[in-house]
Amino acid sequence: METNKNIQDKIKDTLSSADKIAQVNVPPFFKDKTLELLFAEKEKKQSILWSWFTPQFQITTLIVVVALNVFAITQLDSNASGDEIDEFAQTYSLSAAEYQSVFN
Repeated sequence: METNKNIQDKIKDTLSSADKIAQVNVPPFFKDKTLELLFAEKEKKQSILWSWFTPQFQITTLIVVVALNVFAITQLDSNASGDEIDEFAQTYSLSAAEYQSVFN
């Protein structure tokens, strides 16, 4: 029976020690500030990846791409390239066979 009394005393001591714990005062918005700090680190890591692609570089890249496309279109529209292709096809016998059809 003495062991049961010791167990009961230990239980009472444990429960009474919980009453002695003082309440902790947390500053207002502590949770919000902590979560903001945690997620700010992730945003910084993502911004480092694209930090080199600044707006000035974006505009420059856009201008270069547009200029390259305009140059390519003007080169494709020139008749000289069509003549060169026809000459190449005739030289290597790649052109379509020219023959007279009864239905023409």
